[in-house]
Amino acid sequence: MVKIITRKSLGTQNVYDIGVSSDHNFVIKDNLIASNCFNKSHSTAYAYVTYQTAYLKANYKLEYMAALLTANSGDTDKVQKYIASCTSLDIDIEPPDINVSKVDFTPLAGKILFGFSAVRNVGQNAIACILEARNEGGSFQSLDDFCDRVDLRAVNRRALESLIYCGAFDKIESNRHQLIKDLELVYDWAQSRARDRASGQGNLFDLLDGISNNNTANNKASKAFDAPKANPVPDLPQPEKLRKEKELLGFYVSDHPLKSIQQTARYLAPINLTQFSEQKEGIMLCAVVMLNGVKKVMTKKGEPMAILQIEDLTAQSEAVVFPKYYERISSLLQVDSRLIIWGKIERKDDKPQFILEDAEQVETVQLVMLELTSQQIADIQELNRVRTILKEHSGDREKAKVPVIGIIQAVNSRQAVLLGRQFWVQDSITAFQALNNAGFPTEVKQLIGT
Repeated sequence: MVKIITRKSLGTQNVYDIGVSSDHNFVIKDNLIASNCFNKSHSTAYAYVTYQTAYLKANYKLEYMAALLTANSGDTDKVQKYIASCTSLDIDIEPPDINVSKVDFTPLAGKILFGFSAVRNVGQNAIACILEARNEGGSFQSLDDFCDRVDLRAVNRRALESLIYCGAFDKIESNRHQLIKDLELVYDWAQSRARDRASGQGNLFDLLDGISNNNTANNKASKAFDAPKANPVPDLPQPEKLRKEKELLGFYVSDHPLKSIQQTARYLAPINLTQFSEQKEGIMLCAVVMLNGVKKVMTKKGEPMAILQIEDLTAQSEAVVFPKYYERISSLLQVDSRLIIWGKIERKDDKPQFILEDAEQVETVQLVMLELTSQQIADIQELNRVRTILKEHSGDREKAKVPVIGIIQAVNSRQAVLLGRQFWVQDSITAFQALNNAGFPTEVKQLIGT
């Protein structure tokens, strides 16, 4: 390594890039070379940190991913990407737990638990108050026990609603709707008890608690008897529970609307949103997504178009729908709907942009499942027969939206293969009948429930 002995200013000089991309050296005055590269100590330090990081991820993946999620908790895109990485590593991400969660993401029994700091509307003072009450009095037994023990000036009603809706009380009471209804009564009851204690009045049950402060059963019984309860109500529908989770945590945690169709969707969309930017321009791509947002805009010509916020199990992204496509699919663009979308990548200023050309609701998607033996696959005449039937039922390429999946039956295995878009059909029933009549066993299935 060169040691600098003296320094001398050369004033303003022209700098020329000699175009050596690997070294990126520059020619300056008197043919001297200025090398824009790391020195040995700097490179060694980076290499060492890289090695440490790789070692931790390979040998302590649970703790490593929990730390990574905590360090990037303010970046929604990164957290979603890391949650997808956890899924690929067989690490489950659990919603917050009022009796176990800490401030940050926490590794626990092979899983990662959401921290309180990741819950919207729950501030640092509220978190400190919850942890202090839990450390002093042990686990919370019920919603009224929680409200009675924490300082409701720090943990306000909005914070409590957020904790309930994101699943923090599920281990105590899984019916989130019931907890919300109870909260309307319990919160005022707990505030009244706090005021009585502050004024030195208390009540009969507080006296009993003081006399029998070592009798946990008596304490629980007295509070349970004293606390008001709302009339029983059914729990929230699953889509509503997930929507609230997404609103408060930024992600679907206990479940995901696309998870139930993940396996089948891979036939139609083998790549995910994180891989879209790597694809070549002009290639038709397909994805199964949730629609999170729709921004309608007008072009200079006064034509409507839209910018969409979409997500799958791996990432969130943006899609653009130009006027000629928007007119055809605008009725499908409803927030929180599950869609199969088709489109192409275009690059603007070296940034990839997904141009959506077609869409269909997941609930209406049908699949034609065509059974083929290994002998038929090897027979050119049989394949030509299949090709001819599918071509007859494909018609207009833009209207042929029913995917055809070939189920290849071998001796000890079955393999599913998605046929090219040119072999998709317009009407699943007529294609099904034609294939069966020709001796090719075929089924029509819905994407949901297959």
